[in-house]
Amino acid sequence: MAKKGSRVIITLECTEAKKEGKPASRYTTMKNKMNTTERLELKKYNPFLRRHTIHKEIR
Repeated sequence: MAKKGSRVIITLECTEAKKEGKPASRYTTMKNKMNTTERLELKKYNPFLRRHTIHKEIR
């Protein structure tokens, strides 16, 4: 039987790559929608820019 939880799969997209005209890196992760209702924002590595940038939740 499958679990009935409040965790959902989200996609994180780089915010700084669009400004520089480079491809945006994307990561997928899970979050608990009951505890974190606002959009997630994390620092992740962007291989196109070769540095850590802020990635925001899309969708």
